[in-house]
Amino acid sequence: MSVLICDSNSELWYTKAEELGLDYIAMPYCYGDKEYCYDLGKNTDFKKFFTAVRSGVVPKTMALNPENYKEILTPYFAKGEDVLYVSFSHAMSGTFSQLNSALDELKKEFPERKCTVFNTNSVCLGTGIQVEKAAELKKNGASDGEILDFLKDFTNKVAMYFVVDDLMHLKRGGRLSGAAAVAGTILSLKPVLTTNAKGGLGVYEKIMGRKKAVRALADKVINEITDPDYGVYVVDADCEETGDELAGLIKNARPDINVKRQAIGPVIGSHCGPGTFGVIFVADKRPIPLENMND
Repeated sequence: MSVLICDSNSELWYTKAEELGLDYIAMPYCYGDKEYCYDLGKNTDFKKFFTAVRSGVVPKTMALNPENYKEILTPYFAKGEDVLYVSFSHAMSGTFSQLNSALDELKKEFPERKCTVFNTNSVCLGTGIQVEKAAELKKNGASDGEILDFLKDFTNKVAMYFVVDDLMHLKRGGRLSGAAAVAGTILSLKPVLTTNAKGGLGVYEKIMGRKKAVRALADKVINEITDPDYGVYVVDADCEETGDELAGLIKNARPDINVKRQAIGPVIGSHCGPGTFGVIFVADKRPIPLENMND
């Protein structure tokens, strides 16, 4: 018997996680000298967090340590359960080396148990879509092997495009060079970002101005979506009006598409900053960025 889990960087809303019967690892963040763990929005004060960031508070995210992972996984193993963990991109955090250390130690105590980790090479609802599909398969009786076979193909069809308002947030997180951040800010460049094949961030294209960037993301969905019934997630980090505008453009052009709105949480928001917006949907293939973020 196995249990399917995810982490809160999948950003599935807590009601969806509860509906699917998903356990999740709550990823930590801190601001204002206090540490929190993201609970998929259940008790999160989004406005308080982003207001603090807009006022100049610099939030931080942290990797879990091996003891944290042992505490999370031991109850499953002690009950004789294996774990299938559908995770966010390993290229975006050092937390997975800590997970591997924990698994090496747990193997000595529970030699017959295993934790299989599927790296979605994505984040936010780019991961969440994959978790959701895996959970649906699990509920319908699919084996771990069948779920993994599905995900290995499906992961290459998940398209995610997003635009940040202030490039300096990415610079502080080490995901963009200082020179590129300053130049982009001065020129009002709005890079359309995505994830590359290894799960790192990349620039898909560069657009002048926020209004044009909103239109560009709407066009991506309208022209590339292959599963209108499943729909598109339109996400925003404390810029609800922009998210609603983007959702409206998609609905007006393609009323057949199920448009789902959601807020970006504080862990991912710590890196992208307030004013970020994006779209996640199923396409023919994952977009290929033109350049890596640190180039």
